[in-house]
Amino acid sequence: MGDLNDSVFSGTRPVLPQHAFDEGRLADFIRTNVGPFAGNLQVAQFKGGQSNPTFLVQAGSERFVLRRKPPGALLPSAHAVEREHRVMSALAATDVPVPRTLALCEDPDVIGSTFFLMAHVPGRIFWDPALPGHTPVERRALLDELNRVIAALHRVDPAAVGLSDYGKPGAYLARQVARWTQQYRAAETERIEAVDRLIEWLPAHLPPDDAPPAIVHGDYRLDNVIFHPTESRILAVLDWELSTLGHPLVDFAYHCMTWRMDGHTGRGLGDLSALELDALGIPSEAHYVSQYCERTGRTGIPGATWSYYLIFNLFRLTSILQGVTRRALQGNAASAEALTTGQRARPLAEQAWRMAQDLMRHP
Repeated sequence: MGDLNDSVFSGTRPVLPQHAFDEGRLADFIRTNVGPFAGNLQVAQFKGGQSNPTFLVQAGSERFVLRRKPPGALLPSAHAVEREHRVMSALAATDVPVPRTLALCEDPDVIGSTFFLMAHVPGRIFWDPALPGHTPVERRALLDELNRVIAALHRVDPAAVGLSDYGKPGAYLARQVARWTQQYRAAETERIEAVDRLIEWLPAHLPPDDAPPAIVHGDYRLDNVIFHPTESRILAVLDWELSTLGHPLVDFAYHCMTWRMDGHTGRGLGDLSALELDALGIPSEAHYVSQYCERTGRTGIPGATWSYYLIFNLFRLTSILQGVTRRALQGNAASAEALTTGQRARPLAEQAWRMAQDLMRHP
């Protein structure tokens, strides 16, 4: 392996043994499919990421990012890096900032699983949605930009960028409920009563699926974008594994779970009061939603429908976290903190079920 370490690239570490591969074969692939380079190939693994292992590759003077499917047995339809490559390539000419894609390899003989290469985008990634160390003016600008970019994504015409077949037509939410129920059951490691109740409740209370299909990211959040090194401007949206065609408001509600989650369920703003948010320069959930509606030409979102979308997304994240737990127990998770992360599944499910009960009491 290469000799990159944390002192060379912030946020990276030596490649984990379970994710190691033949770097000589990768070097040959890059020379053939991306371009020649002088000097050695060096590889380091990014610390973040729970699903698809991601690596920083230095080929001579060039830096690339490699994203691959993890080794081992995988859940059906999960870890679809080839779809990430397709959607990012399609969005390159739109107002949605994405890294430049360079090559897709579906031959497992190269590094052991499907992967793609994209340009390395230097910039800032923020992990804490409270944005410590920033002024209220800076926080307001960063979050306004976050809002602008997801609105821009949902305004893209899928057919205009060659993605009219990127997802199945119709019944998006019903299919999502069924899919994440199946994914949860496939990864289940313990019985969580709140999940069982949600699995029964969600399909019985589906709201109308009345929006034209949009490109949905599936995991749009603060730490999945790269901001300019000094400006409040997003240079790249990352982690398109869960993208498809679907209901834009369901996608936006997933993003807005940040305002509902607290320290027990994830990195969120749920522990902060309205006065504390205002003092920090962070918009309330209601104001953030209204900004998005204005940018996408909507007059508003019915309260009960919005609550359902949030409940569904809490359940969906529970299912994702259960998959993280399963991979951690199998030893092939991308993050060393995977088991701890997976333990958030139960409190998230319990929060979602409390919200469902409130919605039934006050529809």
